[in-house]
Amino acid sequence: MELKNLSELTDEQLLQEAKKVKSTAIIDAVLIGFLIGVVFCSILFKSFSFLMLLPIYLAYKLINKPKYKKGELEAVLSERNLK
Repeated sequence: MELKNLSELTDEQLLQEAKKVKSTAIIDAVLIGFLIGVVFCSILFKSFSFLMLLPIYLAYKLINKPKYKKGELEAVLSERNLK
């Protein structure tokens, strides 16, 4: 997915992007929490293995995936007087 320049989007597209970013942030937070829980359970039951690295890697990728910065999106929305 290629990120578009926020200033080039129409008002409707900008509002859709804001809604999408908000819902994606909630889903990402739930997934990261679940993956961290899997790691803690692995530590608790002392089952250290190679498969324990998979949830750590996936959580890292979810945290660092490219997306619009929330501040940048809010600045464009306030500039255009949109909610």
